[in-house]
Amino acid sequence: MPLATAALNAGKDVVADKPFTITLAEARQLTELALKQERLLSVFQNRRWDSEFLGARSAIEEGRLGEVLHFESHFDRFRPEVRLRWREAPGPGSGVWYDLGPHLVDQALQLFGLPETIAGNLAVQRRKAQTVDWFHVLLTYNRLRVILHGSVLVAGGTPRMAIHGTGGSWLKYGLDVQEEQLTSGMIPGQPGWGQDPRPALFYNGRSSQPLELPLPAGDQRQYYLGIRDAIRNQGTNPVSPAQAVALMAVLETAIESSTSGKALPLPLTEAEQAAWHQSLGPSARHRKDAGL
Repeated sequence: MPLATAALNAGKDVVADKPFTITLAEARQLTELALKQERLLSVFQNRRWDSEFLGARSAIEEGRLGEVLHFESHFDRFRPEVRLRWREAPGPGSGVWYDLGPHLVDQALQLFGLPETIAGNLAVQRRKAQTVDWFHVLLTYNRLRVILHGSVLVAGGTPRMAIHGTGGSWLKYGLDVQEEQLTSGMIPGQPGWGQDPRPALFYNGRSSQPLELPLPAGDQRQYYLGIRDAIRNQGTNPVSPAQAVALMAVLETAIESSTSGKALPLPLTEAEQAAWHQSLGPSARHRKDAGL
């Protein structure tokens, strides 16, 4: 937060890394400062442009799944040994809920909107771990249930995403390939960039054999193109402060819920909820109003 504050006070546009801030109070302070300084403030939520997220959104919007009643999103890894790095050291903003949780929360909010209640369960499972290395968070939306799960003790076998509705089930195994492609030396935009060879699987409930559904190609560069257009007043901020504040509200409430053992409401004011809704843009607002 200190760097973002200094940049805004210096009259600069700012892109912050996820999850934005450490606390909801800090998120609100930065949002107010950006408004006062009349500068762009955005958060790098690159995984809105991952192939499996784009595929999940398409499957929901096209109606193939009917009424969606269960959405499960996992960000699991297998790292049984505790390493000496800031993510695994005790302190503000460390642990997998702050590291991986923001990706899952942001995608869920984009798909389904603001939840009614949040029930969190955070744990430290590895013997030498000093910070959260497992989380299971339930977001409640009327009849819909959204489960966000992360662990560092999963070697494989779990779907990245699973969606169940009155029309069938949609499953996707494996993470988006862009990070892997970058590591291999591939340049963004080259042929095959962001194209996941592992299709999604659709089960219609009438056949035991799933239908393989190819995924849209992921392209995280779209975030930066959106920032460019917003700075030029040729487009909207791809991840607005209102959306970042809502994410921080979910993140912080899940921690409070885990401590209290109770499901808690989302602590956003009416003005913050209205700002979040307005930030979606006309097409996205239509999807939310239609229950898609």
